[in-house]
Amino acid sequence: MKLLIQIPCWNEEDTLAETIRSLPVRMEGIDTVEVMIIDDGSTDKTIEVAARAGAHAIIPLKRHRGLARAFSAGIDEAIKRNADILVNTDADLQYPSSCIGSLIKPILTGEADIVVGDRLSHKPRPFSAGKMALERLGTWIIRVFSKTGIKDAASGFRALNRDAMLSMVIHDEFSYTLESLLLAGVKQLRVANVTIPTNKPKRNSRLFKSIWRYILRSVITITRIYLMYHPLKFFVTLGLFCLGSSFLIGIRYLYFFILEGGGGHIQSLILLAVLAGAGFQCIILGMLADVVSANRRLLEQIRIRQLEGRYEKY
Repeated sequence: MKLLIQIPCWNEEDTLAETIRSLPVRMEGIDTVEVMIIDDGSTDKTIEVAARAGAHAIIPLKRHRGLARAFSAGIDEAIKRNADILVNTDADLQYPSSCIGSLIKPILTGEADIVVGDRLSHKPRPFSAGKMALERLGTWIIRVFSKTGIKDAASGFRALNRDAMLSMVIHDEFSYTLESLLLAGVKQLRVANVTIPTNKPKRNSRLFKSIWRYILRSVITITRIYLMYHPLKFFVTLGLFCLGSSFLIGIRYLYFFILEGGGGHIQSLILLAVLAGAGFQCIILGMLADVVSANRRLLEQIRIRQLEGRYEKY
């Protein structure tokens, strides 16, 4: 049983060595523990620090491509290295390395495919009241759309088994946290939560400049992924809403037509025609998008089969 701990890094020379030294080298139920650094185009001494601190592998990206791309590069490398479990953690010491054993336990016992470190259930609370409210609201939205029992959607401290690694095809260039959970719901992967404490941050987050920008990007991500995998439901719902509205407008028009002898209300007829046309178009578009979505799922299955064959263990 091989555990690979990956740390996406972008200019983390100040804290990376301490983070690597804090990672466990032996764990119950694990035969091999390796540490892998994903260098996201750092311009400082991150790579040199990682090498001196004892990282087993350093995967350099040619330029800064963002957290989501670094995470995806780590998954690809973990599959190539025949890792059974992949743990993702941060270089800024936010997540205690002592919790890795608890994080991977549900995978070792076969209870989960993905395990997420839940910061929001721990006391004392890790964030201010306002941020806690936003985090809980965002998590609730992801829980509804992904149909998983996730308790902390934005947590980057998570573990994946091999099936989950093979299923992760991240499209977003901003962050992997939300999209990976939506994919887990689509792929019917089992998601578990482990309550964890957090250390005091040693620097401000560099993922987003403001909370409102983060919310906007999160909304875009949720909408895009939902349309990728559930287009028929979305467009048929929208189409039925338009058709229902046109039907009500038609009833209203007929009422005034009979009551007033057929005069006026041409605007209602125009709106009825527009809504009815839009409704039918949405339903047709949903059917076409559903065919595209089915092809996407088929291609992803082919990709999984290819990866399984290429890196199959003997």
